[in-house]
Amino acid sequence: MFNTDSQKMSDSIDAHVEFSFKGETYSLVSTIALGSALDPHAEPSSFHAILAARNSIDTYSYLYEVMQQEDIRFDNAQGQAADFCTDGEFDFQAYVANKQASNVIVQLEQVASRELGIDDLEQHPELKNALLHAYELGRQATP
Repeated sequence: MFNTDSQKMSDSIDAHVEFSFKGETYSLVSTIALGSALDPHAEPSSFHAILAARNSIDTYSYLYEVMQQEDIRFDNAQGQAADFCTDGEFDFQAYVANKQASNVIVQLEQVASRELGIDDLEQHPELKNALLHAYELGRQATP
């Protein structure tokens, strides 16, 4: 779902969570690089697991359970992620849907370029629409 390597990615976001456990306050922060191949069934709760792993918190511990009760705040979104981060909230599902739609357009543009010599589908909205409909029909026909 996420690229957690230290590679520089164009889409990233800072995640923050603060909570108390056994009289100790924890304030965890991490920059998360959002991978280009996203799982459409991923859950935003995975951000808790990433923060836990990066801060040596066992995901089978009470500490982790307490952490999961707190909302994660987001900021410093980069790339396409910036369009989906507002007032500390990150609309992960909308980001994933947008990323997937962008990937489909890129693939369709490759087909149009290779088969028709058309490099910019935005200049041919009827063709773009037809290719998108054909893509959807193929997707729906696949079990």
